[in-house]
Amino acid sequence: MSSSQLEVKNAHTIDATTYPYIFESNASVALKTGASGVVRVNVYRPKSTEEGAKLPVLVTYGPYGKDIHYKDASFHAKSYAEVNPEHHSAHSAWETPDPGFWTRHGYVVVRADERGLGQSPGVLDTMSRGTSECFFDVVEWAAEQAWSSGKVGLLGISYYAGSQWRVAARRPKGLAAIVPWEGMSDYYRDRCRHGGILSNKFIDFWWNRQVITNQYGRPGRAARNWGPDTVDGDLSEEALAQNRRDQTVDTAASRFRDEPYYASKEYDMGDIQVPLLSVGNWGGILLHLRGNIEGFAHAGSEFKYLRLITGRHDLPFFYNEEVDVQRSFLDAFLKGDDRVGWSVKGKLPAVDLVLRKGDVGVDDAAAERAYERRAENEWPIARTRYTAFYLTPAATLTRSPPMVPRAAKLSYEALGTLASPKLLQFRTAPFADETEITGHIVAHLNVSLSAHAARSTPADIDLFLTLRYMSPAGNEVHYTGTAGDPVPLAKGWLRVSLRKTNPAHPKHRAYLPHRDYFSTDVQPVIPGDVYAVDVEVWPTNVVVEKGGSIVLEVSSGDTQGSGIFQHDHPEDRSEARFAGWNHVHFGDQFVNYVTLPIVPPK
Repeated sequence: MSSSQLEVKNAHTIDATTYPYIFESNASVALKTGASGVVRVNVYRPKSTEEGAKLPVLVTYGPYGKDIHYKDASFHAKSYAEVNPEHHSAHSAWETPDPGFWTRHGYVVVRADERGLGQSPGVLDTMSRGTSECFFDVVEWAAEQAWSSGKVGLLGISYYAGSQWRVAARRPKGLAAIVPWEGMSDYYRDRCRHGGILSNKFIDFWWNRQVITNQYGRPGRAARNWGPDTVDGDLSEEALAQNRRDQTVDTAASRFRDEPYYASKEYDMGDIQVPLLSVGNWGGILLHLRGNIEGFAHAGSEFKYLRLITGRHDLPFFYNEEVDVQRSFLDAFLKGDDRVGWSVKGKLPAVDLVLRKGDVGVDDAAAERAYERRAENEWPIARTRYTAFYLTPAATLTRSPPMVPRAAKLSYEALGTLASPKLLQFRTAPFADETEITGHIVAHLNVSLSAHAARSTPADIDLFLTLRYMSPAGNEVHYTGTAGDPVPLAKGWLRVSLRKTNPAHPKHRAYLPHRDYFSTDVQPVIPGDVYAVDVEVWPTNVVVEKGGSIVLEVSSGDTQGSGIFQHDHPEDRSEARFAGWNHVHFGDQFVNYVTLPIVPPK
C-alpha cells in the first residue's frame, strides 16, 4: 500500500429508530466507469421502504461533506438560522435538499461525498471529467437499489447544480429529471476566466475554506467541527498533497480552453435529454447566472424550463413557493404525478421571470416579494428590440450616433483595483417612459493602450464593464448579490488579446458573440493601434422607471459589486503586461455603443 492510500474499511451502518427516517451512513458505491474504488454515500429513506416500498431518489454529489451539518459554526450557522424551518433536520447540509423534508414527501435522499473528499477515497479533482464519471456511477447505483423505483432526480445549489449538467450529458441509467439551482454550466466562461481574465479571488476562497478542509484523510476534521474524521484513518501531509489537484494552481497555470485542463471538462450540452428546470438568480452576476441561462438554451431536453429568481444565494432554495415548484416538477417526472402540466408539451410557458422594478433594498426577502412575475414562451424573449445606446466623448449614452467632428478619445489608467478603481462612466438621459430591459447585452468599443512615461511597454488590455441603474431620484439602485452584498445590474469582461470571435460557431449569436478562447486565438495588442471589440455583458433584468437612467461603466479592474469574485492575480494581471493607459476612441471610424434588450409590453 502506498503512502497516499489507506485501507478502506466497511463503515456502513443503518439506524432505523433514532430519526423519522431510516439513516444509512457510509454505504459504498463501487466505481466502474473510469476509476476503481468506492464512493461513500449517506442514504435517508422513508420507513415505508422497510416494507418494500420503492420510491424515487434525489441524489447530490459534491465536496462539502455529507456529514457536516448546516448549522455547524465552522460552516454556515447564520445562514442555517435563516433557512425556512420546515427544512431543518438532524441531517441538514449546505446547498442540498433536506432529508427530513423530502423523505416526508416520498423521496429517498442519497448524499455522496465526492471522490477524494469526506469519506470517499481517491484523488481530489473537483469538477473534473473523472469525478463526473464517479457521479455517473452513483446515479446508476441509486437507480438499482431495492428501495428505488428506478427513477433518479438531481436537485441542489451551486456546486451541487453545476455538476448536474455534466453528469446529465453522460445519460446515466435511471436519471429522470434535473434541477440545477444557481449552477454554472460552462467551467471556463462562467467560473474561471471571465472574458479570458482569471477570476481567482473566489476560487482561492472556495478551495482553501470549503474544499481542502474536507479532503479525505485530513487529520483533525472533527476537532475543527468540520465533520467526522476519516473512518479509514489519517493521511500524511505528503500523501494529501499527492492525492489532490489544486484548483487554485491549475486555473492559474492553464489559460486557454484547448489546454488539457479546461478541455477535459468540456461536454456537449445538447447531450442533455432529461427534463430540465434551470433556476438562475438575477443577482448572480459573477457566477452561475450565465450558466443557468446558457444551459437552458442549449440543452437537448424535450421538456426544459427556465426560472429566474432574486435573493441571497443560500435562502430562496428553501422558500415555500420555490420548494412547491421543485416538488411539482420532480413529482411530474419521478412519480408520474403531474399536477400542473410540466410533462404536457406546450402546456406551461418555458420561461418564468421575476421583474425587478423599484428600489426594495438589499438582502430583504420580504421586500423582494413585491417584484412581479411574468411567463414567457422562450428565451431570449421573441419581441425583444435590441437597441443601441451610443457612447459619446461627453460621457453620455444617446439613442443616435454622436457627431464627432474630429477624432477624440477618453483615457483612464490601466490595472485599476476594487480599492482604487480607474474608470469611465457613460450615462443616458432620463428615460421618458417606463422601459423594460431583459436579456443579453453586448458592448462594442474601440480601444487602445499606451505606456506610462519611462515605464515598460504594455501588451494587453483588460476590459471590465458594469451596467448600473439610477433611480428617478438619481440614486443607484442596488440588488441582492450572492452573499447578500449590494450589486449592480450586470457585469462583463474581455481580455483584448482574446477578442477574436467565431461567427461560424453554432452558438454564435448577434446578442452573444461566441469566443473559443483557444491558444491559437491570441492576437497582438500594440500601443497606438485601435481595436474594435465586442464585449459580452451577462444577461440582466430591470424595469427602468420614468425618469430613471442607465450607466455603462468601463474600467480596467474590478469595481463596486465584485465582492469576493475579484480578478487580481498578480501574474495573470501583471504590471509588466498591463500597466499604462487605456483609451476609448471616438470618430467617424470609431463608433461605440452598448446594445440593450428592450422588451415592449405584451
